Amino acid sequence: MRLSIPRIKVDAAIESVGLTADGAMGVPQGPADAAWFNLGAIPGEQGTAVIDGHSGWANNIPAVLDDLYKLKKGDSIIVTDAQGVATTFIVRDMHTYDPNADAATVFTSTDGASHLNLITCAGDWNPTLKTHSSRLVVFADKK
Repeated sequence: MRLSIPRIKVDAAIESVGLTADGAMGVPQGPADAAWFNLGAIPGEQGTAVIDGHSGWANNIPAVLDDLYKLKKGDSIIVTDAQGVATTFIVRDMHTYDPNADAATVFTSTDGASHLNLITCAGDWNPTLKTHSSRLVVFADKK
């Protein structure tokens, strides 16, 4: 699978991840790839598919979602599956969350439509906790 976001020049492989030992969504192994949450919907199918990726990687190494904050309502996000079928999603909204906030709405939907939500870290880096102070989520709907 591949993730393409023309506005911010993303063209990345998508790994498959589940939950970590502490119950959080897994993340891609390195800065260049994205990761699809395999316990949710498949991108393009009914429900909410969630893909995450790194931003703000150590030593200023470019990461796949460094520029996610630059997306605007109406921008396109394309997910291409293993068979080469591309599904386009249109950005609807963007929100910032505290890392400990209830984010259930990021992973679920009940409207019968197909959604894609992209997640990355945002805010300040906390060297003690080894995490950023917030999470940026882009909400998109199948075109």
